[in-house]
Amino acid sequence: MQSIARQIEQLPYPLDKILLVAQDLLCAGVTGPPTNEQIAAAFVLARVELLPPGCDVVEAWEHLDIEWRLYVRHLWQDYRHLIEALEVGAAHQKD
Repeated sequence: MQSIARQIEQLPYPLDKILLVAQDLLCAGVTGPPTNEQIAAAFVLARVELLPPGCDVVEAWEHLDIEWRLYVRHLWQDYRHLIEALEVGAAHQKD
């Protein structure tokens, strides 16, 4: 079985970027200005606290155009195993 990193690398852009940003959010929290990748990553992780500061859920969702919303849904539906692996990995790093 391929490593999680290798599986993410093989995804097309921006799916790979969203999951890499999700990993960064889990490890370092929210940093920098809001980007589509950051907002999508917070939604993929289902973690409202990882949305950019001052951005509520509705504003964040509306910030994403339909294409980015579809990326979020696609990752959630088809790559949930990678999202869960990132969450487990981040939890182990904090221990």
